[in-house]
Parts: sequence; structure tokens; C-alpha cells
Amino acid sequence: MVPADEDGRLMRTDLFTDPVDGLDEALSAVDAFDRVLVSGLLRPRPDQAAGLAALATALGGTPLAALVAEAADKAAAGAAGEDHLVALAAARTALMGSVHDALTERVADITGRPRAEGTAPDVVAQEPGASVLAAARAWLCDLARAGWQGTDHELVAGAAPVVSAMLPDLRLRRQATLLDGFAAELAASCPGATLDRVPVRRWADLWTRALLLTLPGAARTPAMSTATGRLLPLGVDVQEHATAVQAQVHAVFEPADGTAPRLVRAAVSAPKPDTVVGAGLWQLLRPRMSLLAAAGECRSMELDGMPVTDEGDLVWDDRRARTGEPVDPFSTARVVLATATDPLTAPLDRHPARIAVPVFLEGYAVEGDDTGEGEGDGAGEGAGRLTFALAGHRLAVDTDRIPTAGPLTPDVVAASGACLGLLRWDAGEFLLQPLAVETTVRKKTLVFRAGGWAGGTTDKAGARAEKAATDSVAVLRERAGKLLRA
Repeated sequence: MVPADEDGRLMRTDLFTDPVDGLDEALSAVDAFDRVLVSGLLRPRPDQAAGLAALATALGGTPLAALVAEAADKAAAGAAGEDHLVALAAARTALMGSVHDALTERVADITGRPRAEGTAPDVVAQEPGASVLAAARAWLCDLARAGWQGTDHELVAGAAPVVSAMLPDLRLRRQATLLDGFAAELAASCPGATLDRVPVRRWADLWTRALLLTLPGAARTPAMSTATGRLLPLGVDVQEHATAVQAQVHAVFEPADGTAPRLVRAAVSAPKPDTVVGAGLWQLLRPRMSLLAAAGECRSMELDGMPVTDEGDLVWDDRRARTGEPVDPFSTARVVLATATDPLTAPLDRHPARIAVPVFLEGYAVEGDDTGEGEGDGAGEGAGRLTFALAGHRLAVDTDRIPTAGPLTPDVVAASGACLGLLRWDAGEFLLQPLAVETTVRKKTLVFRAGGWAGGTTDKAGARAEKAATDSVAVLRERAGKLLRA
């Protein structure tokens, strides 16, 4: 059973599997619209018209109802203009936002933690790059008309000059990165007519988000304040791609003025060559943020005027932080986590995939075999699925998210008795992404953390990976230097 906190609250494990009212209906309407985008809106078929009608019906009774109904009718007739496509994208985003809100309310009921109150975002005096954003919007509308199956290299290449025009403006870097990544995925799948399998939900997500980020006001900066007090790291979430890596530190912040603690995040990212993997990733990230070393060494940090958004994102500045005393993340979880305030979510970020809530579990029974070993010891149907059983209820463990850049492994998680992790939602269920676990080896309690090597390591495997990364980066820098001199 998850232990009670200081106020006697218990985690509502029974709510992990209870249905959420209206969730299936909202996602069904989203799926219906997403299928419309597969074939495109240039010459809509009757089944596409039905998908558009389903989206409009789902928005009935809302302030968007009339606007979306008109847009759906125009799109079904093959006469959708830019404004109509923007309205459809807004409708889809509103539905996904409602799913996000319902799920975060469920998470709040599960954890019993309070939520923060927001303030109005800062007003942008002058919108950046209106003309280039209009060009991006036009390209995205052409993409919707062609559909994923109608994409070709000529159409996808239309994004390149738009991205090039965006990149010099730092205020448009967010939109440029999204547009560039989306275009790269489409280019790798061209021609769309030959695709055996289309990532329907993902490309619809990217299209709607990219389109709405071209609108006036999307570049508005979030409401900011400053944080002065003690930062207690809980764990590190590592996200790795072929050409980039990001580490996000989840932590509890205790304000110096004695107000309630709050959950915050701090992220750092870096481009990377595909030869740098495993523990070598830390060499790319560590110099950019001192918090990684503190998290790796289980130390607190003292913040002085660190900028922080209402969404709980620290705009990290090493000059405003200094390393503090040693602190055990599991002690932090047992004593403080249950009373920390959950951050808000920005309106355009309201999506189920964004849910990543720190939770602490202990006293669970481990079921399943995620190691994939032991065909003779019961592995078979259901093998590869690790589950924590708590008070008669089960929570699936997403071990695929455990990075290779740390000592935490699926085997270690399977042998654990306490876990710090992120509660996520995917494919219709709640999942737990482990960040750190406690396990007993020879009557001794050991801690394994996904970010355990963030500050450096004496582990043989980790040290070898770091050395290999050092050699790879040195060679690449030498080659880059020769090219620049040439």
C-alpha cells in the first residue's frame, strides 16, 4: 500500500483503472477527424464527411460550435479555406485538451495533491514574423488538402524556405523546430501513396499544433516569476533521438518564504551525433546545466531569483544556483512530495501525451517478466509486461522509457520495493515510468536512478561509454575544424 503522508492522505490506487466519463467519446471524435487527414481534403469522400461531422457534433454546445460546424461543412464540400482549416485544428485541440483536463483531474484525485493557480501570460508588444508565419500556415493548409497519402517530395520541400526564414528569429525557434521535424518525418515517408502504415494520431497531433502555433498570440511568453529557496531533485527523465538528446530534472522546490512547496522541472537539450549513446550523453548535457551534476550526486541546490513559469518550468541559469547539502530523493518523496503543489499546463500544451506527474510508490508486488528471459520459468503470454500490484489494483510499468544512460534497468525495477516515477497516460491506460527505485540486496537497501550517472560515474560500463563518447566527440570536432579551415 502506498503510505500515508503527513496529513494522512493515501494514494487512490483504485482510480488507476476506473473509466473516465466522456473520455472514449472525445477520443472517438478525434480519431474520426484524424482519419480524414489521411486522404486529405481536396476531394473528400462520404466517409470523410462523416468524420468531419463527428468532430462538429462533439463540439456542439461549446463556444466553437457554430464556427466548427461551418468549417466541417465547407471541408466536406472540398471548399475549405485557411480559416476553416484553422477552426478544425482548434476543434481537435480543444477535444484533446478536454481529455488532458479529465485525466489530470483523475491524477489529482489519485495523488491528492493541490494544483497551482495561474496568472495571465505576458502580452507581446509586437508579434514576430507575421509574414513567415503566414507562409507556414499556407504550407500546412496545402498539406491538409493533399493528406498524408498525397504527400510527395515537392510538397514537403515547401517547408524548407519557411523554416530557414524562421530560424534566425529566436522568438520563432519553437515553431521552426516543430515544422522542420514534421517535414523531415514526412520526407522520410514519401511518397505517401506507398505507405503501408500511417502514424495517424502522431501526424495529426503535429499538424494541429504546428498550425495553431502560426496564429497571432501563439508566441506569447508564459507568465513568469522568480524562485528563491531550496530545490530537491527527484529524478531525471532522459529523452534521446538520433540527432538530439534532452534531460529533464523533476524536483520539489521549497520557497524560502515558507509558502507551500511546488513541483518544478528544469530541462536541458543538445544536438548529438548518432555515435554518442548511453552514458556518453551526459558529456553533451552536463556542461550546460549544473543541476544535472547535483541530481546525479543526490544534492540539493539553493536558488536565488531563478526565473520560473506558471507551468513549473525553471528557466535555468547557473549563476542563480549553488550546490547544497546531500539529500535523498526517497526521503523527499516520503516527506514532501504529497504536499507539493502540481503545476499548471499551458493552454496549447494540454494533451494527454504531456502528462508526466511525479509519484512515489512502495509496498507493491511485482508481476510479470520484463526481462524477456526464462522461457522455461513461465515466460510466454504476457511476458514483457511488468506490473505493480498495489492494494489489489495494478499499474503497468513502462520500462521502455528507462534510458541506457544510467544504472537503472528493467531487471532492477522488477526486484524493487519502492519506486519514484512519472505517472503517464498512453494507449488508454495509466503507466508508470520509473525514475529511481529502492531494492534490497543481501539485506542492504540500494538505490538505482535513471540519472545516477548524470554527474559522472565509476561504473565500468558507464565509464567505458563516457570514454567512447569522448573519443567520438574529439574526432568530430577535429573534422569540423578542418572543414571550417578549408
